[in-house]
Amino acid sequence: MRDSLREKVIEVCKKKILTKGDNVNVSFYAFFANKNDDPELLMEAATWWIKTHELDHFVKARDVITLVENDR
Repeated sequence: MRDSLREKVIEVCKKKILTKGDNVNVSFYAFFANKNDDPELLMEAATWWIKTHELDHFVKARDVITLVENDR
């Protein structure tokens, strides 16, 4: 996963935890705007989420942060 995406994922997850609590779930779509303006980046996130880590559609934001931080 490229560094810019890694940083975005952590930023979004931390923001969600702050606003909705420690048990908040996210999907990889949470890291993108509602329009698909960067399909390559979206596919990179989807591949990391679905193929690499075989995650469910929604996952605890804190677990996603841990995965991203340990996946360097």
